[in-house]
Amino acid sequence: MEALANLKNRRSIRKYKDTMVPKEVLEQIMEAGLYAASGMNRQPVIMIAVTNKEMRDRMSKLNAKVMGSDKDPFYGAPCLIVVLAEREMRNRVYDGSLVMGNLMQAAFDSGVGSCWIHRAKEVFDTEEGKEILKSIGVEGDYEGIGNCILGYVDGEYPQAAPRKENRIFWIE
Repeated sequence: MEALANLKNRRSIRKYKDTMVPKEVLEQIMEAGLYAASGMNRQPVIMIAVTNKEMRDRMSKLNAKVMGSDKDPFYGAPCLIVVLAEREMRNRVYDGSLVMGNLMQAAFDSGVGSCWIHRAKEVFDTEEGKEILKSIGVEGDYEGIGNCILGYVDGEYPQAAPRKENRIFWIE
């Protein structure tokens, strides 16, 4: 099963080359996000691809501010996909999480490194975050779910840590 092998081998990447991921590759990765499962197939999730360096850096600073740091929480990744979901949807966090998983798996399958970076909720609940959404034409009330940072791995690809024991139970 190729899918299982990909699931076992994908790792979160925290060191990136500054080479931009081609738009065609990003489009394919986001297409995988569009096909994530969602509660009652409502598809309440939107994605914002950020490839503009100025905006990427601005969003990094907003995220770092929430974190209480001045370090780049995006680990030098040249681009990211912000995942947001309609705030009124009860399953928004679950639906957005499934999108994030699809994005990271599709990135791995495309030879692109990825990592889920938190604090999208806090960033897009600020006035500046809301202004960013408004400036690109996003209407409605959205909650940030996650930032999927993307880029090419700088260095060795990490190996999986051993899996913890006793995590599967059966009722037969």
